[in-house]
Amino acid sequence: MANGILAPRRGAGRDTGLDRGAVHQELNDSGLRRSGVTRFAALAAILGSAVLVALLMFGAGSSYRVKAVFENGGQLVKGNQVRVGGRSVGTIEAVELNDSAQAVVEMTVEDDLAPLHQGTTATIRSTSLSGIANRYVSLDPGPNDGAEIEEGGVLRADATSAPVDIDQLFNTFDEKTRAGLRQFIQGQATQYDGRSAEARRSLTYLSPALSATSRLTRELVVDDEVFERFVTDTSKVVGAIAERRGDLSSLVGNANTAAAAIGDERAALSQTLRLLPGTLRKTNTTFVNLRGALDDVDALVAESKPATRDLAPFFHRLRPLVEDARPTIRDLRTLIRTSGSNNDLIELTSKLPRLESLTSEVFPRAIRTFDRSQEFVDTARQYTPDLVGTLTKLGQVTSFYDANGHYARVQPLFSPFEYDEASGLLRRTPDGSRLDAFERGQSERCPGAALQAPTDASAPFGVEDCDPGAVPPGG
Repeated sequence: MANGILAPRRGAGRDTGLDRGAVHQELNDSGLRRSGVTRFAALAAILGSAVLVALLMFGAGSSYRVKAVFENGGQLVKGNQVRVGGRSVGTIEAVELNDSAQAVVEMTVEDDLAPLHQGTTATIRSTSLSGIANRYVSLDPGPNDGAEIEEGGVLRADATSAPVDIDQLFNTFDEKTRAGLRQFIQGQATQYDGRSAEARRSLTYLSPALSATSRLTRELVVDDEVFERFVTDTSKVVGAIAERRGDLSSLVGNANTAAAAIGDERAALSQTLRLLPGTLRKTNTTFVNLRGALDDVDALVAESKPATRDLAPFFHRLRPLVEDARPTIRDLRTLIRTSGSNNDLIELTSKLPRLESLTSEVFPRAIRTFDRSQEFVDTARQYTPDLVGTLTKLGQVTSFYDANGHYARVQPLFSPFEYDEASGLLRRTPDGSRLDAFERGQSERCPGAALQAPTDASAPFGVEDCDPGAVPPGG
């Protein structure tokens, strides 16, 4: 064997009479026959594998088919997925229209989920916000104890939900509303221009806000009747607001002006926000300390309850006074603020710079002076009854007058006799007792003791180093 070809031994050609070329031709024909058989066997193996794969994929029996009727096809196409709980369980086989111009979607579902039961719902959903034909049908299987949906059965339109595309929403707006929406979006772009870092930080608070909003929404729809009444009342409120759209427009304009003014004071606002945490901490401490005072407040409220019962009659009697005071208050409001220039009290005050000087300089000094003189005023106030009594008595003394004017008649009395009640006779008063009618030792009278003590006990004032019993005769 040389190079894979049988060769005759030397001299064999002469012994057998065979031609060497004929031998080579025979061997070549045999090799071609063997190569053809090999290729045919390989092709048969490939075809067999393909048939086996087809049987494994499609030959295990026909899949369970069911139809669903949607208001619109929602851009579904043949080959889209059918999912349950996010897992693909089938495909869309066809999308057709029925006589009512509704989309009839034929689906295949895996055998392990077949058959579906009554109560099953179908919803067309989007895989992502981008793309066109990226929709799928999400099935929510009904309870297993429900009636079975036969092969080729139909989920009616009341058990399906079609998506609402964003363009359908925009098509409901008129031209003016769409223009306003464009301006709003452009304003949002202007607002976030150059502030992407701040926007990213703000998004960290979005998830808790959405969670809280979700819980709030669930609580709102717990009681359908109350929620329906809320929606109805809200509709009435919105209608009333629409009737006052002019005032609302002015309100929005004024709010914009106010926001712009606040933006102009952003330095002061920033400083305020920096001081706010400390203020809140002090406020928290104040509120904590306030709890201890609530018991005292409860006592105050309890004591105030009897008096509050008289408030209603008092307010009833006060109503005529308030009615009569309305013109005065109206005039007072006009006096304080009137449209125009140089015609109200506010503008008058702004034109009095001297008042600012008094307020910022003179008034504080006057307050400090009053504070320092408070002790002397309190002391002098205690002697007011004595001063008033002195002036009154001096006026009575000098009430007599003649051609020369007012005069005072002063005459000391020294009684030489005293009355004896036992005998009913007058007897001579001893010389040593004739001055007993005059009070002596009155050197420690209290302030206000120059007069007889009033019935309300407002005088004399009890202070240190005085004798409250030292009062005029008859007191």
